[in-house]
Amino acid sequence: MAKPFEVDEVWQDRILGQVAGMQYGQVIITVHDGRIVQIDRTERTRYDAAPAQKQQPAEASAVSGSADAKRRRSAAEDNNQWKAAQ
Repeated sequence: MAKPFEVDEVWQDRILGQVAGMQYGQVIITVHDGRIVQIDRTERTRYDAAPAQKQQPAEASAVSGSADAKRRRSAAEDNNQWKAAQ
C-alpha cells in the first residue's frame, strides 16, 4: 500500500519555481518511499518559421534538400515521441 504523501510549503515553492515562466516543456517529480527526491525540468523553445534564404544553385539545393528532409523527419519523430511521453 502507498505511503501517505504530503507536499510541504518548501516543496510547493520548489515545484512552482520550476514551472514559473515556462511556455513549453515538462516538470517531472520523482518520489521514493513517499518523499520527493528530485525535480527535473525540460523546457522547449519554439521559433517562428525561418526567414527566406537566397536561392541556391540546383546541385547545392539537391544536396541540402536531402539533409533538410532528414532534419524534418528527425524533428517530426522527436515531436511524436514527446507527445507519446505525455
